[in-house]
Amino acid sequence: MNLAPATAIESGVLCAALQLSDTFYPTGAYSHSHGLEGLIEEGIVRDRETLREYCLASLLPSLGRMELPLVVHAYAALASANWEQVGRLCVLSSGLRATREPRQASDAIGRQRITLLVLLRKDVRALEFQRLSTDHDWPQPAAVAAALEALAVGAPVGVALANVYYGAIATAVSSSMKLLRIGQNGGQSLLTEMIGLSTSVFEKALQVPIDEIGWFNPWLDIASARHEHASARLFIS
Repeated sequence: MNLAPATAIESGVLCAALQLSDTFYPTGAYSHSHGLEGLIEEGIVRDRETLREYCLASLLPSLGRMELPLVVHAYAALASANWEQVGRLCVLSSGLRATREPRQASDAIGRQRITLLVLLRKDVRALEFQRLSTDHDWPQPAAVAAALEALAVGAPVGVALANVYYGAIATAVSSSMKLLRIGQNGGQSLLTEMIGLSTSVFEKALQVPIDEIGWFNPWLDIASARHEHASARLFIS
């Protein structure tokens, strides 16, 4: 059976998107727990059930109200070469993170992803972003990098949202499996449940205007700040 041209193109885009979300892709993302290790050290997240509560009460809201809307607006700004808006979003993304570790984690992951775009795909838009971010001292947050990646492979914004969402949930689950006794089946069942909620999160994220982007969780911020000074750490953040 011959694939129709449109189907073949869509399949090629999907393959490229799968590469971007693969743990084999060297972004450094899986060396971060994004605050989860701090919550486990505090005894707040202790098992699968409290990990599920963390996902529902903290991780999904932060994705839906902060990270995913940043991706949406960055995608639009990059697609139209509105570099002034891109710069504002870079600064906003960094400023929304209240503690040092999450800011540095987002920037480190974003910089690596953009470097890979330049190295592997010779992407002109990524090259221009690197130049401008250096000239204007912009952070290079992961949300903006995700938008750049989707544009570079010819994918719609929904692919960028899916990659960011899945990456965040999978990172939380895989981190917890190193820190808690939840088992592979327990982890996969939780991952499956959170994927089932993704459509609702995406729909809301697409409607968030720039001036309403944000998510405040002192519970996580305090644990993150303490994690920075922990005597022993498995994850960078």
